[in-house]
Amino acid sequence: MAQYELPQNFFFGAAMSGPQTEGGWNTGGKLENLWDTWSNEDISSFYNRVGSYVGNDFMHHYKEDLALLKDLGLDSYRTSIQWSRLIDQDGNINPEGAAWYHELFRASREAGLEVFVNLYHFDMPTYLFRRGGWQNREVCEAYANYAAKAFEEFGQEIRYWFTFNEPIVEPEQRYWHGVWYPRHHNFQEACEVQYNISIAHALAVSRYRELYRAGKIREDARIGMICNFSPSYTKDDPSEADLEALRMNDGLTNRWWLDLVTRGELPADVIDTLTKDLGIVLPARAYDADVLKGGVVDWIGCNYYQPSRVQAPSKTHDEWGNPLFAEPYIWPERVMNESRGWEIYPKGIYDFGMKCKNEYPELEWFVSENGIGIEREYLNKDPETQQVMDDYRIDFVRDHLTWVARAIADGARCVGYHYWGLIDNWSWANAFKNRYGFVEVDLMENYERRPKKSAAWLKQVAETHVVA
Repeated sequence: MAQYELPQNFFFGAAMSGPQTEGGWNTGGKLENLWDTWSNEDISSFYNRVGSYVGNDFMHHYKEDLALLKDLGLDSYRTSIQWSRLIDQDGNINPEGAAWYHELFRASREAGLEVFVNLYHFDMPTYLFRRGGWQNREVCEAYANYAAKAFEEFGQEIRYWFTFNEPIVEPEQRYWHGVWYPRHHNFQEACEVQYNISIAHALAVSRYRELYRAGKIREDARIGMICNFSPSYTKDDPSEADLEALRMNDGLTNRWWLDLVTRGELPADVIDTLTKDLGIVLPARAYDADVLKGGVVDWIGCNYYQPSRVQAPSKTHDEWGNPLFAEPYIWPERVMNESRGWEIYPKGIYDFGMKCKNEYPELEWFVSENGIGIEREYLNKDPETQQVMDDYRIDFVRDHLTWVARAIADGARCVGYHYWGLIDNWSWANAFKNRYGFVEVDLMENYERRPKKSAAWLKQVAETHVVA
């Protein structure tokens, strides 16, 4: 088996989020977010009726979890501050929420772990959603206020900040495809939300720059955005219609965010198609071009799970009257993770690296999420030791890291890797259906943590930087 070596300054870590791990959904002054509200209103929408309430009980296990991460050879992890925990309904700091994060960051430093802090992970406070959510420009301003409060509160503790995780997901899942609460099927609304999230990001970055200049944020700090980039592919012998489907798919999901964070603008060809060809009305204001210019960041995170394969649509609109740009293309050679219904294509991370090298050459990035979720993983336990024997996870991560190493060798500015769900966590409406972790969480035994077979392999790679 070939071996690939990653640079010695390449960092290894874990990715998680506040709403998926912390628990304590209604304690310490925390307000309801949309996941709490959906859980309260319709618990049957969640796998095995496991709602947002406990996550993986991180608030009670954080010291143990930080020690686990360090023992596995990791040097960093990313989590998120929950807007609904840090800020009260008047837009001020909630002291109990702030105290929790100060303690978490203190314990992380003591454990020798760098904390990457993300400010938004699909968890809008419900009272703001009821005022229009991301369709309301006032909520964008409320987010910028929250971001500024966080920067000031933790500015001397945290070096790496991120405005949003996967900003394309809420427009798609909540407003277009109708998968998440409130389950709308309205592309016009989705475009409004995507545009306003872009504005909110730019407002927050501008507040960060102001506070940085004022000395409220440590001198070595950086700010970025974390996006789920799915490299877009079509048929080997595409028609003009297939190429048009490719342009719009890549434009809405990849170039939109890459142009925003590197150039402070949105892709003109995509905006023209939306507004001139499809009649979409974006909630733009006269000075928004200047607002968006503030959205340029220092670096980004790339969440990569699967490619996006598209072809020309067979009809112009879906059953709800929304325009169709593309339909899925089933690549004959694809390999699937049947648990998740996602294609496994490690080379996609290399192709993303080459896209950045060629189209955004100044952009530094890291793999901010990558992982494989397996359903009914308990069936893979060794009958004697009861350890999960997850060789498939070793293969998955090895193959992706191999392509990362090849991308770096070919000029990609990739500087690190965070694995998603290193410790099994709650995953939205799927709850604990698909397990991602190198470490098992036993829901029947007080959320006890148990390393899987893959954990020893990860430790060796993290400590040696040799992918084998």
